[in-house]
Amino acid sequence: MTAAPGLLVFLCAAAFVAGLVDAIAGGGGLVTVPALLAAGLPAPLVLGTNKGQAVFGAVSSAASFWGRGALDRGRAGLGFAAGFAGSWLGARAMLAVPPRTLRMVVIGLLLLAVSIVLLRRKVQPRPRHLTPGQARAALIGIALVLGGYDGFFGPGTGSMLVIAFAGVFGDTLTRASGNAKVVNLASNLAAFTLFAWRGTVLWHLALPMAAANAVGAATGAHLAVRNGDRLVGGVVVLVVLAVVVKLAVDLLR
Repeated sequence: MTAAPGLLVFLCAAAFVAGLVDAIAGGGGLVTVPALLAAGLPAPLVLGTNKGQAVFGAVSSAASFWGRGALDRGRAGLGFAAGFAGSWLGARAMLAVPPRTLRMVVIGLLLLAVSIVLLRRKVQPRPRHLTPGQARAALIGIALVLGGYDGFFGPGTGSMLVIAFAGVFGDTLTRASGNAKVVNLASNLAAFTLFAWRGTVLWHLALPMAAANAVGAATGAHLAVRNGDRLVGGVVVLVVLAVVVKLAVDLLR
């Protein structure tokens, strides 16, 4: 199976934009999932192929944040492990849902993800005083639950993680974005591994999209660290507006 050149260019452009905004603000899947749905793919192939291209961008952006010291390395190991476990369970649950039902679930979750990303603008980080035990329990809970959501669906996970880290740990939005990348990397790797094994990744689409996503993610991570919280918030607004327009046009059709 081959893709028309025009379709491949469209999907690669969407993947670049997704990598850019995901590295800065989270929500890149709100660009690629609608793009893959617009290509007419069944929902399981949409979600599998989306993870196939997103995992490379997740590696690129996490490495960029790590190299710049823009995340808390003391949380990284536990967050990664819990995110991986949650995503594996979520991905297995997704594969058990009938495709026809899954498409309706995907549309509903896209609307939910847009709402969550919009709420992120109202988050005001405040310093928190957690004991080491409370901090570990909170990190496991956040990574496990949102990793499970990422394995099952994906879009909006980055923004949900940022909201959680800012609200629970008091991270700045830029710092929360860096910490979110660790969990997001783990959840992408877990889901990608399972989807590839089950044959729901279309490699002729996923690999070119992955290259575009990785370039966008590296660019976005650099911009996020350089320009800080103001840029993070602005990109979230742009992503939300674009997705709302896309969903409105689909409903009218």
